[in-house]
Amino acid sequence: MPPALPSFPFLTDHALHPSPQLTEARTGHAPVRVQPPYGAPAWLVTRYEDARFVLSSPLFGRDHERAGIPADRISRVTPLEVTSETFASQDPPDHTRLRRFVFRTFTPSRVEALRPSTRRIADRLVDDMIEQGPPLDLFERFGLALPVQVICDLLGVPRSDRALFTSWSDELLDSTGSTEQAAASVVEMNAYLAEQAAQRRRHPTDDLIGALVRARIEGDHLTDDEVKNLLRILLGAGHETTASQIPNFVFLLLSGDGYARLAAEPDLIGTAVEELLRYVPLLTQGSLTRFVLTDIEIGGVLLRAGDQVLVELAAANRDAAAFDDPESMDLARKDNPHIAFGHGLHRCVGAALARMEMQVALATLTSRLPGLRLAQPADQIQWHFDRFVRRPKELLVTW
Repeated sequence: MPPALPSFPFLTDHALHPSPQLTEARTGHAPVRVQPPYGAPAWLVTRYEDARFVLSSPLFGRDHERAGIPADRISRVTPLEVTSETFASQDPPDHTRLRRFVFRTFTPSRVEALRPSTRRIADRLVDDMIEQGPPLDLFERFGLALPVQVICDLLGVPRSDRALFTSWSDELLDSTGSTEQAAASVVEMNAYLAEQAAQRRRHPTDDLIGALVRARIEGDHLTDDEVKNLLRILLGAGHETTASQIPNFVFLLLSGDGYARLAAEPDLIGTAVEELLRYVPLLTQGSLTRFVLTDIEIGGVLLRAGDQVLVELAAANRDAAAFDDPESMDLARKDNPHIAFGHGLHRCVGAALARMEMQVALATLTSRLPGLRLAQPADQIQWHFDRFVRRPKELLVTW
């Protein structure tokens, strides 16, 4: 009887560093066989160049039907694939068509236009923090509140409905929940977004939902189903991961001299965010599953057509073959081609939004609260771990 495969993801007691098992796998160079909690075994890729290759090569697909893999056999770490039935689970040409609409409507200029309003939101949140006084939970009062308000402003979601998005996103991304709960959240969210799209067709608006509904490329347009699926991706990218990374970044900066340095050198905010993205794993479980479409060798291992691959972004971003002194955090690092948001066709469409929010968050906190510090010993902070994100359960701060 063959030995049992190692369980994946490799969780660690150290809050914001990759598991030693990932380092061991990367230094071994070759992909390793692992067993996620759901679906079939998969190959785990950990080296930087291998990761970029798998994420960008047409020899690896995202469409499980094209690869001949039943839905219940998809290797995954959550009860449901968070992006099932969306363009993130499609290959060209369907993926190419939908991505054109995203790039045409969710443009860098649209994101950059949100920066002033994002600053105002961040300033209001800090005003509220100062009014309440310390100690308080930075995750709840700032880290969670900022991205929820920004993504809802972008989409045009009424303020009265914003709590719905928080609960849906939490249930979809919480791998400890049941498949039934996740499925129910998908149904509720789909119904809501479909209705929002239908309203924009009747009464056009200038928000992102309205822009997606109105978009026309060579006479083609998006269906309401396509609009709602694109919006689900943006909601997922624009809420839970960003909300988790803001307190993660602040914790790490406050644990050393990084926070004081950014308060004194605000011009470093841009490069600091990129380094924090490289250094702090965005996800606990790597990338979305890829399906091998033809036999191919990686690192001396033959992957067969029909095999599945998970790319561990956190390990790739600590690869000494790609980064000088990768285990050290250098807030002024210039050459930083990290792949925290993925790579290739399926690179996160919300990357520009998340990057802008994180820049504004750190700039606002360090300028308004330069004396911010932890309100409890770092080793007493309790951490929330699931198979998608990691963050402090609460991050008590004072100033």
